Amino acid sequence: MQRLLSPLSFLMFVDQAEIHVHGGDGGAGCAAFVRERYRPKGGPSGGNGGRGGSVYVVATEGVETLLDFTGTYHWSADKGRPGEGQQRTGHDGADVVIQLPPGTLIYDRDTDVLLKDLTDVGERVCVAAGGVGGRGNKSFATPTHQAPTEIEPGEPGEERKLRLELKLIADVGLVGLPNAGKSTLLSSMSKATPKIAPYPFTTLAPQLGIAELTGYRRIVLADIPGLIEGAHEGTGLGDEFLRHIERTRVIVHMVDINPLDGGPTPIEAYRIIRGELTKFSPILAEKREMIVANKIDLDPDEEALKEFRAELGKEVTAISAAAHIGLDAVAEQMWKLVDDEKPAPPQPEVIRRIPPHLGQTP
Repeated sequence: MQRLLSPLSFLMFVDQAEIHVHGGDGGAGCAAFVRERYRPKGGPSGGNGGRGGSVYVVATEGVETLLDFTGTYHWSADKGRPGEGQQRTGHDGADVVIQLPPGTLIYDRDTDVLLKDLTDVGERVCVAAGGVGGRGNKSFATPTHQAPTEIEPGEPGEERKLRLELKLIADVGLVGLPNAGKSTLLSSMSKATPKIAPYPFTTLAPQLGIAELTGYRRIVLADIPGLIEGAHEGTGLGDEFLRHIERTRVIVHMVDINPLDGGPTPIEAYRIIRGELTKFSPILAEKREMIVANKIDLDPDEEALKEFRAELGKEVTAISAAAHIGLDAVAEQMWKLVDDEKPAPPQPEVIRRIPPHLGQTP
């Protein structure tokens, strides 16, 4: 299924938020006695309080940003109802379920401890448990204490402040200087419709697309807004979205082989981006990289491509995203790199039985 950001998300892409969650308090126990005809000594009949509701978070398909949390800070579950006479337990409080995008990391804001990384759709976790209901006086009755009046208040629900951080989940992250052709490649290889224009920073938020290959194969691509020198320190769009490619298995580094006059040369453009990735995170610096020279249709004699390859000393794949040149080959190469980076399946444990006579002291 194609997962695309909505038009609203393009304008208001929010990938960090803080919220306060509070599980419902447990209901108080009830102090009551039997008041029925013909039962003058009916005894205690106070029921227990209900449990308070809990606050859950769940990874939900179709939720792409943390926009809903910019205006809603408090998320509280209902309290449990008090117990009643005739040993009736109070109703439990209703739970609150918070829908989050897959890829959301949940931190305890005060301790900075990672509580959960929601990577799979449908994954659900309790972040604030409701309190247990208090006991009614019926629970305190004993053979020597037959008319208790003691009750317990309900336990308070858990309360904590959370920091939410969204990191998009994709197989391939597209990086490069502004106008390197990342959005054009995304739109050419998938059904995504990013904004494309002949000026820098047309992409203002990360965008996802799914490339369909033969044999029912799919690659999820993430287009990251164009980087410039100093991005790791906040220059331009800065490091605001670099965290989104930390989850990708492969980085596709796109270079404009035919830059505008006065702009960085292909080798300079490559080194600028590599420097920014390294300064931002060692994780990004160590990821598998595929270098793609774009706009090859504007270099008919391939002189610029040959010079770039000679200076770089690495494998370079030449394409034209706009003219749809070399896209099938680059998709297959992406698939191979992504497949190579997938973790190996766990091997079954081999249990070797040791003969009884081995290892024994004569």
